[in-house]
Amino acid sequence: MLKNKTMENPENPESLEEFYKRKFNWIPESIAGEIGHFNLFRLEPYFEGKLKAVPYRRRDFYKVMLVKGASTVHYADRIYEVKKQALSFSNPLVPYKWDHLSAETQGIYCIFNPHFFMNFGQIQQYEVFHPNGTHIFELSDDETEEVEKIFEKMQNEFNSEYKYKYDSLRALVFELIHFGMKLQPAQIQMAQHGNASLRIASIFLELLERQFPVDDTHQTIGLRAPAEFADQLNIHVNHLNRAVKEMTGKTTSQLIADRLIQEAKILLKQSSWNVSEIAYSLGFTEVTHFNNFFKKHLDLNPTQFRKGGINPRKSENNR
Repeated sequence: MLKNKTMENPENPESLEEFYKRKFNWIPESIAGEIGHFNLFRLEPYFEGKLKAVPYRRRDFYKVMLVKGASTVHYADRIYEVKKQALSFSNPLVPYKWDHLSAETQGIYCIFNPHFFMNFGQIQQYEVFHPNGTHIFELSDDETEEVEKIFEKMQNEFNSEYKYKYDSLRALVFELIHFGMKLQPAQIQMAQHGNASLRIASIFLELLERQFPVDDTHQTIGLRAPAEFADQLNIHVNHLNRAVKEMTGKTTSQLIADRLIQEAKILLKQSSWNVSEIAYSLGFTEVTHFNNFFKKHLDLNPTQFRKGGINPRKSENNR
C-alpha cells in the first residue's frame, strides 16, 4: 500500500565508510585501496516492541535486499508498506528510510558501489535502479524461496576461495536484477510525480557513464565540463548544477572528477598504457595537467599509484 508523503530535504549521501561506521563501528581496511567494493550481510535480529529504522537519506552505494516481515519504506514522495516479504533495490539517487515493524523480521542483503561493475555492464541502466523506477517487489512464498536460493549461492561464493568469485558474484547480482524486472510491477502502482531534478540528474549520470570504459589509446572522452553536459541536455549549466547537487549531494564537477579518477585508477592498474596515453584518453591535453589533477585527488602522482603507493589521506581516515 502506497501513501503520499511530502518531500524532505535529503542529507548528504552516506558513504560506504559511514555505513560501516554506523552499522558495525569499524571500517574495512581494504576500502581505501579498492576500485570496486562488494559485501554481503544478514539483517540484524529485531526485538519485539522496538521499531528499527534505517535513517532517511541517500546512500553512495547500491543495495539489493530480501526482507521477510512487515516493514514500511518511506520515499520522498510516497510510502510503501511491505506486508510479508519483499525484494528491494536501492540506488544512490533515491533517499529512503526503512522501518522494520515485525518482531520476526529477517533477511539478507548485498551492497556494492558503481565501480564494482565497471567494465562488466551498466548497472544503472536497469529500471529497478532508475530514480523513477520500481524499487520494491512484494514476493509470494514461492518467489521468496527462489530469491533465497540466489542469495544462498551468493553467500557460498562470497565465502569461497575461488579466484574469480567476484565475477560469479556480479552474475548473481544480475540474476537478482532480472528476477525483479520479470515481476509484474502492476501490483505496486507507484505514483510518478515527475520530479524534473531527478530526470536531469539521471540523464547527466547516464551521459557521463556512457563515455566509459576507455578501451583504446586513440579514444578520448568527449564530455568533461559541466557546460558541455548542459549543452547536451539543452539546459543552462546553472540549472544542471542545481539539479545534480539537489539529487546527489555533490557538484557536477565533483561527479565528473570522481569518474575520471576511477577510470584513471583502472587504466593505471589494469592496462599497459603509459601515463601520457591515459592522460590523452581522459581528455587532458597535457600530461602535466593530468598529473596535477590526479595528485590533487589522491595525494599521489599516477606513477606512484601504479607502483602501489599508499594514499596517506585515506590511510589517515581509516585509523
